[in-house]
Amino acid sequence: MSEFLPKEVREGLEAARRLAQRKKSRLRLHLGNDIYPVLRLWHEGLALEAGPLTHLRGLGDIYDGSRHLWQCLIVASDVENGELVCTFKRSTLAEDKAPLDFYRDESAPVGLLPRF
Repeated sequence: MSEFLPKEVREGLEAARRLAQRKKSRLRLHLGNDIYPVLRLWHEGLALEAGPLTHLRGLGDIYDGSRHLWQCLIVASDVENGELVCTFKRSTLAEDKAPLDFYRDESAPVGLLPRF
């Protein structure tokens, strides 16, 4: 059906779809001092709106609103259909506490009470 629409109408529909997708997504990529809205996210990468961006590399953080989700290393990016598609070398889940360097037994007591 879209092949029967005039070119201007198709471009307008595509622009409206991109705007709705950008407003709907709460995901953001923080790369240095710059913040970019994420259009799509998958295990090996993400897609941003291309606009003036043609290339992106470096260590970035992905947020959902104010919640830190992942830290990722972007190694490659290409522009495809108006989107900047970035590929991760690694993505690490963000934790709110430091990892333990020892094994914690599940049945161990949480605390000890002193004797009087």
